[in-house]
Formats: sequence, structure tokens, C-alpha cells
Amino acid sequence: MTKAEKISKEIDLLDSQYYINRELSWLEFNRRVLHEALDNRTPLLERLKFTAIFSSNLDEYFMVRVAILKEQAKEQPNQRTADGRTIEQQLLAIYQLLDPMVIEQHRHFEQVLRPAMVSQGIHLINYIDTSPEQRHYLQELFTKQIFPVLTPLAVDPSHPFPLMANLSLNLAVLVEAPHTGEEKFARVKVPNILPRFIALRQELNIENGKINHWTGVAVEQVIAHNLAALFPGMTIKECHLFRLTRDADLELAEQEADDLLLAIQQELRKRNLGGSVVRLEIQASMPQSMRQMLITEMGLVESDVYEIEGLLNLKDLMSFMALPLPELKDPSWTPVIPPRLRHFYQQNKLTNLHDEDKSIFSVIQQKDLLVHHPYESFSSSVEQFIIQAARDPHVLAIKMTLYRTSGDSEIVSSLIAAAENGKQVAVLVELKARFDEENNINWANKLEKSGVHVVYGLVGLKTHTKIVLVVRQEGEEIRRYVHVGTGNYNPKTAKLYTDVGILSCREDLGADLTDLFNYLTGYSYQESYRKLLVSPVNMRDRIIALIEREIQHCHNGHKGQIIAKMNSLVDSRIIATLYKASQAGVQIDLIVRGVCCLRPGVIKVSENIRVISIIGRFLEHSRIFQYHNNGQTEVYIGSADWMPRNLDRRVEAVIPVEDTSIRQNLQKILEIMLTDNRQAWEMQSDGSYIQRRPHQDEPEHSSQNILMEMTQKSLSNK
Repeated sequence: MTKAEKISKEIDLLDSQYYINRELSWLEFNRRVLHEALDNRTPLLERLKFTAIFSSNLDEYFMVRVAILKEQAKEQPNQRTADGRTIEQQLLAIYQLLDPMVIEQHRHFEQVLRPAMVSQGIHLINYIDTSPEQRHYLQELFTKQIFPVLTPLAVDPSHPFPLMANLSLNLAVLVEAPHTGEEKFARVKVPNILPRFIALRQELNIENGKINHWTGVAVEQVIAHNLAALFPGMTIKECHLFRLTRDADLELAEQEADDLLLAIQQELRKRNLGGSVVRLEIQASMPQSMRQMLITEMGLVESDVYEIEGLLNLKDLMSFMALPLPELKDPSWTPVIPPRLRHFYQQNKLTNLHDEDKSIFSVIQQKDLLVHHPYESFSSSVEQFIIQAARDPHVLAIKMTLYRTSGDSEIVSSLIAAAENGKQVAVLVELKARFDEENNINWANKLEKSGVHVVYGLVGLKTHTKIVLVVRQEGEEIRRYVHVGTGNYNPKTAKLYTDVGILSCREDLGADLTDLFNYLTGYSYQESYRKLLVSPVNMRDRIIALIEREIQHCHNGHKGQIIAKMNSLVDSRIIATLYKASQAGVQIDLIVRGVCCLRPGVIKVSENIRVISIIGRFLEHSRIFQYHNNGQTEVYIGSADWMPRNLDRRVEAVIPVEDTSIRQNLQKILEIMLTDNRQAWEMQSDGSYIQRRPHQDEPEHSSQNILMEMTQKSLSNK
């Protein structure tokens, strides 16, 4: 027995001390997002954007993760996580970690970003600071456009406490009857149909003879200062803003549902108003009596309440990204056409990528094609693949999965056209894609009406894999073309998320995807695949086997190395296997954007493991896995993170990269990311992160900037 094997036997690698709490790790991820807003190297409007993203992320975190914890606290209060915490301990730790972060976010906006906006001619002013002319304009606007849509709701014995919508912004108003002196409480909702920030007319947007880029006021302040119109004859004593967050996680008894589509539609109707309140945000000025009433009526405890100084709901700051001020944003980026496709289009003098006489299939026949978004264009590659398949008279069938797509997707329109043209079209629309359920239902209905075979996923499993299969008649033969990727078939997010995908006509991949689609649409349960790693069938076992192979190489005196890039690392069994690999001497570099429950750098456990997270202008979304394999390097890409949900409760697909040049390109991407010293954060063994900075005389390396530069240079390559 080797020394490493002896150490491994002595240490319980599943001991709670070796694991980071998932919920707290996510908060550390969101702290890194917030840092982009705090970092003065980030352009001003981008800082507002990251402030908004931080708030938007928190909304979803409370609607789903905290909501689940609160439900578990009722049903399984003694349940412990891999790091040994009870549910109540997690909820308390969330508040203790998050409350200071929220305070920091709002303080930074009020004290740093808001003055910086003013210096750039962007004036978000308080109502009380408006000039008489500006105030007159806002009062007229209130009377004509705001007042008619407001509905004050009284709270008294004959008017029960009103049911309030999820994420709604509200004014808690205390009024006094002038004759009796009796005080009454009322709630006024700030309608979300109104713009959050009301811009003033150009003639009111002048300061010291100079026209500002933008001047405006938050709509809730306009309402608050004109409340007398809503309560005539009453004295307005005080008003304070608050916002609530509800449990928005759908609860589906899939096994009992006769119609999954109908069941989800019914649950969606409940989401906005039916879920229990899980968070209350209030202005810090709210008096204790009013605060206590809201806590009591909503069934909350003190740790569910977050006091805010200044504006609530900073998510709406995202609207400032629409200002035409490119100098205050990241340099614009236009994705380029992948070199081989660009050469093909130029060779055929194809200026219109939708020319149906030219085919992308001839390019794929030559060799596999790697696409890397958003550096390379989604519309000229993956979208074109589907569009041309829909139009090509030689294409017999198209099958694909849709997890999330955009409302104006040309992909969906092409699938509809293909079905109307007599092709066999089968689409698995995942109705349980969280917060995209309604959008997916609409697309599913539209597809079904046009003759597309629509499948709604498997009972008990989400279909998260990103795959397309095209069956084409070529002479006497049938050839299958495939796309396997890491990102959704969504042209909008393809400009914001980093993802990779491979277009191929390899026979074994085509056969595997045929088997996988039969599993998704029929009663097949394929247990073995030629190339694919498929969850929940064989993926977990194959991942563990690949890690253990590196361990064996080390035991045999050879080099062991793993580089893996993903969104999240949570699965305890895989983490324990990685610890075992580290003990054996395997060098492990993990690029994990979000949650990481593994502790790197622990003596005798994970000394050979390093973890970095990259947060930049693009959201890192690709999953790439590299195994040294004693010099015979293997690289895999796919849709799955190393989480229990991806390995056990979702249908996922990961493929080996067999083309040598593509494998080298993916290895280069990983190498560039590992040397990032601008947007990379190094994880510490306690779960905290330290941002990398260039050493003295060392140039700054932003992996995303480097990849943009490399892609741009490819334009000049012959």
C-alpha cells in the first residue's frame, strides 16, 4: 500500500469539515458579482449593471433556495447538509453573511455610484431636491398618468391585510382622521407597469446652462409626495417603502399529474401570490410598530427582514444600460463568424447567410466544427445549422431539446416551417425550466399546432441537455448531423454567456443521439452509449472512473492531471474522489464560476487542488473537462455541472472531443483562464476568495479580453 493510500484510509473524506455549505458558497459567488460594481476599473454603467445583477441574483436565491430551506425546516428540521449544518443553522448563517453585503451594496450606490453618475451628467435626483419647475411637471405627470392606476388598500376590521404580489414594491402609509385623531394603515402598490425611473423633459434637464445626459426621479417618490390625492380629507402621517419576496418554487406532484402541461399552468397561477413570504425589505426609517405589523402579518421572523438605506430594488438600475453612452460601458463586441464557416461563405460569395442554395453540411462533412460563443457568432453557426436543416429538401428529420429560448427565436420559427414542409420534427420542450415555464408553454403550444411532435420531458427529471440531431438523405445513404453544446439555444444569451459546442457528422455520435432521443420521446431506456456520458444513466460512474484513472497513473509513477471548468461543484461523491486524487498526487485545477463545496489546499486532503472563479463581462457558462491520461489527453464538453441534480435528476449529455485541433483549442482556452489575473478569484480553504492581481511589472491578463483579441485576429487569418 502506498503512502497516499494509507493517508486516504486514515482520513474520512466525507467528514463534514471538508465541505463548504452550498448556500453560503453561492453567497460568496454573489459577493464576487458585487465586487465588479465596487471595482473602479469597471466602467460606470457596467458597475450599475453589476449592482443590478447582484440584486436580481438575490431575488432568485430567496425565491428558490431560501424558500426550499424554509420548507425543509418545517418537514425535516434535523436534516444536515454535507458540511454538517442543520436547516436553522443555514438560515441564520445566510442572514449573518448577507446582511452586511446588502448594506455595503446600498452604501456604495448612494455614496460612490450616485455621485459618479452626477459627474457624468446622469442625475437620479430625490423628489425633495427638485426645482419648482421640475416638481410642477412631476405633479402634472402624477395626476394624468400615475394617479389613475393606483389603488390604496385600507387595513382595518372590515379590510383584511391585502395579499401582495411577489417582488412588489409597496408604500406602507399611516393616515390620521382629522376629527377623531384615529390612525389607520393603508398599503399603496407601486404598479410595475410604470417605469421605475421617470425621466424629465429636456428643458428640465439643464444644469448651469448645460444639458445633462439624463435627469429623473424614482416613481415611488413621486407617489409618496402626492399621497394626499389618494386620501382626501385625511392627514398623511408617514409612509415607508417595503418590498417582499415569495416562495416561487413550483411544487409538482408529477407522478399524480394526468397532464403535466396543465399542472404547470395551474402552479404558475399560484406563483405570484400563493407562495409564502420569505424576505421583507424595508426602508431603515420605518418605525418599529409598522415593521412589527408587517412581520406578524406575513409570518416572518426578524432574520427575514433587511433594512435598506436609500433606494430599494436596485435591480432596476439595469435600465441605465440603455443610455447611449458607450464611453461608460465595456467596449462593444460583435461575435465573428467561425473561420471555417467564414471561408466557406466567402468562397461561395455568400453574403446572405440564409441562401438556401448553400449548405453548412458540406463544412461539417470535412471535419468536426467547434463554436465558441459569444466570441464566435451563434446566428451564423448553430442557428444557421437549424435554419438550413429546416429548408434543405434533403433533410428528413430534425430533433432537438429546448430548455430556454428567446421569445423571437428564429430557431423555433424554422422548426415550425420544417414541420409545415413535411419534415419529421420532434422537440423536447422542458416545461420545468425554472422561471421560463410560461415562455416554454407558449412555444410548446405554437410548435404543437404546426405539426411538430412536442414532448414535455420525463417524469421526475428535467431535460437540461443541449442537443440537435439532423437526419439527411445523401444519395443512397442517410447521414446524421449533430450539435452538442453547453448552452441554451437562445440567440440573446449566446451574446452574453460563454459556451462551446461541436457540430459533427460522426456516425457514433449520431447513433448515440438517436438512442438518447428515443429515450426522451419514447419508452426506451438505453443503458449504454458508444461515446456519450448520459445522466442519470452512466455519467456519474464515468466521471469517477476518469478521476480514478488519473489516480492509477500516479500510483504507477506517471503524471496525473485534471482541469475542469463548470458552473458549480457540489456532489459529495465526486468531491471525495477528487480529494482521493489529490492525496495520490494528481494535480487538479478547477475553474468553478459559482458554488464550490470543495475545500482546496487542506493539508493531507486537497493540497494538490486549486480552485479559481472568473467573473467578467460575459457569464462563464461552458463546461470543459480535461484529463491528462498519461499523455493521451482526453477532453469532454457538455451540459452537466458536478452537482447531484445534474447527475441524478436531470437528463444531461457530455461528449468526448475526438478532433485533435478542437481538443487543442479547448486546452488553450483552459490554459488562458488559469493564467487570468484580472477577473480570476482564488478560493481559500475556508471558502473565501481572494482576487488575483498582477504582480509587479506583470501585465494584466483578462481571459475574456484575450479570447476576444484572439478571435478578432482570426479575421485576418487566411
